[in-house]
Amino acid sequence: MNTTILIGAFAFWLAAWALNSWLAVQRPANVAAQRAIDLFVPVLFGVTLLVLWEGLARGFNIPTVLLPPPSLVWERILASSHILWADFQQTFLKAVLAGYAMGCGAGFLVAIAVDRSPFLKRGLLPLGNFVSALPIIGIAPIMVMWFGFGWESKAAVVIVMTFFPMLVNTVEGLQASSAIDRDLMRTYAASYWQTLFRLKLPAASPFIFNALKINSTLALIGAIVAEFFGTPIVGMGFRISAEVGRMNIDMVWASIAVAALAGSLFYGVVALIERAVTFWHPSVRGG
Repeated sequence: MNTTILIGAFAFWLAAWALNSWLAVQRPANVAAQRAIDLFVPVLFGVTLLVLWEGLARGFNIPTVLLPPPSLVWERILASSHILWADFQQTFLKAVLAGYAMGCGAGFLVAIAVDRSPFLKRGLLPLGNFVSALPIIGIAPIMVMWFGFGWESKAAVVIVMTFFPMLVNTVEGLQASSAIDRDLMRTYAASYWQTLFRLKLPAASPFIFNALKINSTLALIGAIVAEFFGTPIVGMGFRISAEVGRMNIDMVWASIAVAALAGSLFYGVVALIERAVTFWHPSVRGG
């Protein structure tokens, strides 16, 4: 056990905790300063966790096969960047993006059809709730058998996982407009499509973006898990499964780090688009 490293890690943690606690209660009048604090607090918190992880792993001499320190994971990322990039292309740029677009798009279109048809609303939504509860480890092998070992089977899993959250949220959002607003549109003799585009979709946009944000993480999880059940010798899920068998845990953590970064950036892009589109909503305006 290395006492010096442990003391240094805990000292850094205490100092960062004190600084973050002080920054969290600050309310500067300058908007730019407030935004800088809002960004710095989570960044410092994340750095603190990494320093504490490094200190515990090296201070207690934990075997790297159990818990490699972040510095070792970073070295593996730099040394295997070409492999990680190929995995990222296979999993994210192909399976995730294709499945996400098709699953969310299909869920959105079916939601509009459900909004038009009471029969579909009563018959399809209960079925959708049932299918959405199916475990991914049960769906993934079937999709691999149907669509093969390429990225297409992973995209199919992503479609199944993203379709019903989009469907349920969009249907709920289309009903979010008040009865008074709908009566007003009927008073103006508005058609269904005029009501849809001018009233229902704007009211439903927070619900739709909520589904898009949820699906941004579900899609990546679904694609990675699906790769455990059959894939070419490339992909994040394949890399994690293969390197665990070889006891290369630093490479496993490197793949996990890349997947976490990709998922976080994907979520952040969707959130930024949401702020631009729903600028009028109280949750965005802060009122």
